[in-house]
Amino acid sequence: MENTDKGDRVRIDIPDETDPDHQYHGDHGVVVNILWDDAGVETGDSRDSRLYRIQLESGETIDVRWQDIRPPIQ
Repeated sequence: MENTDKGDRVRIDIPDETDPDHQYHGDHGVVVNILWDDAGVETGDSRDSRLYRIQLESGETIDVRWQDIRPPIQ
């Protein structure tokens, strides 16, 4: 999701079972903050510089990149 903003409800999409964050695959939450770093400089894709802080419905907070979030399932 490229146009995600603070306050948006999202679904975590990390299908790779070898990824340590796969445990959150399918969980829903709300974007509570957007952080910035220089990852986009390294990858050549400016979208990679955004790190989304998501508060999950469980109350846990995780940080993910744009490619790990999708629209929520209603």
